Amino acid sequence: MLSSRTYRPWMGYLVALLAGALTTLTFAPFEWWWIGPFAVALTFYGLHDLTPGQAALRGWSYGVGLFGAGTSWIYVSIHDYGYTGVPLAVFLTALFVVTLALFYGVVFGVYRRFTSPRWSVITFAGVWVLGEALRTWAFSGFPWLLLGSAHVESPLAPWAPIGGVYLLSLIVALSGTLLVALLRRRLWALVPLIAMWGLPLVLPAQWTSPQGDPKQVALLQGNLPQLSKWSPEGQRKAANTYAKLTRDQDDDTDLIVWPETALPMFAAQARPVLERVQATLPPDTALLTGIVQRDAQGDYYNAIIGMGNSQGSYRKEHLVPFGEYLPLEGLLRGIIAFFDLPMSSFTAGASDQAPIQAAGMQLGSAICYEIIYADLVAQRARSADVLLTVSNDTWFGDSIGPLQHLQMAQLRALENGRYVLRATSNGVTAIIDAQGHITQRAPRFETASISGEVQPMQGMTLFTRTGSWPTWGLALLLLIPGLRWQRRG
Repeated sequence: MLSSRTYRPWMGYLVALLAGALTTLTFAPFEWWWIGPFAVALTFYGLHDLTPGQAALRGWSYGVGLFGAGTSWIYVSIHDYGYTGVPLAVFLTALFVVTLALFYGVVFGVYRRFTSPRWSVITFAGVWVLGEALRTWAFSGFPWLLLGSAHVESPLAPWAPIGGVYLLSLIVALSGTLLVALLRRRLWALVPLIAMWGLPLVLPAQWTSPQGDPKQVALLQGNLPQLSKWSPEGQRKAANTYAKLTRDQDDDTDLIVWPETALPMFAAQARPVLERVQATLPPDTALLTGIVQRDAQGDYYNAIIGMGNSQGSYRKEHLVPFGEYLPLEGLLRGIIAFFDLPMSSFTAGASDQAPIQAAGMQLGSAICYEIIYADLVAQRARSADVLLTVSNDTWFGDSIGPLQHLQMAQLRALENGRYVLRATSNGVTAIIDAQGHITQRAPRFETASISGEVQPMQGMTLFTRTGSWPTWGLALLLLIPGLRWQRRG
């Protein structure tokens, strides 16, 4: 067996790079969730034999492998839809990957500098989760490919309503360090391993309960070409496509949902189109659509508005940097075509928006990217009985990005014990039940609609009540025993 002290640093960098790439296989569309603990073990093995600088480089190598393989869809967005040539698109994608990987590099380096090996089995798992928390919020945040997001369908799934995605990450990371302990013939590691993976068998299957009668919903997917969508012809085609899809729905449909910016025009321009469509529907039917709003001050909002049997609207709170707003706009605007995408100067909505009321349901909304923020969605779920997300994943083409996005929407359903309605422009449009399972799904890259029953739910999971703070606190407690308080090592 290879000793960690003969495990040369350069070997560790290559293994960490491989482990990061392998971690991508734990997420959709592959869903080989069982790889997660082994990837952590490969990265953790021999870490305390390195200097802080070497540990930082190992962590950065893991991050390059993870984001290089797992967010390769960024290239599609920049090149295919950002009007950027191949060399520059490759450079920007690589810059994105190596920059994000710095989160792992900094966390690993700081961890090695300030901890001892004595409690490393638990301290490394703790710092892993704290690193994910940092990545969630620093510089507007990017909680994509969190380790726990892979476990919607794994034996660990029942932990999600208790502590959410970060508790799942903590368990997977701790499983990895315990595997290393077993490799070193420390048989006591079997006890916590068996407990963490066995306890879900006796945890509650459902934390929330049905409220009222099920509702019949229809989610529409126009599959319109992104590059011509905002042209006059594209606007006419969008209006005709969604009007026809709506007319084709059954009369007993309670709610019809169009995706993010389904009509490529401002809400004031779209109002006549929506009113004509609404006039063809039964009076009790609600129609919701993603739309761009412009207020009297000239500010733009990425929003959801309703017609018919609905009240209220929603304006997107958490905007996507470079896509919906441009950091350092005065310096970057005009330099590269990608920085001048249409509708890239949005204003953020308020954080205390009330749920949309539609067809007798209270809908907690999240537009596109917002669904990946577990605590933001939990906040919405506290006052809602169904969750709604609309998205335009056309930007990512035929890549794994939209499938990863769907998987995270499934986890939000499981965490909060709420159905999730997900309407997208070209896939993946889906109805997700309160346990994170997909009940209806439209094919990608087709003009389609899906319909099915949605059950409003009442009550809250533990995660909905508390959010991620208890898990972050637990991660910090696990880290504290291994901290060096006086001497350097």
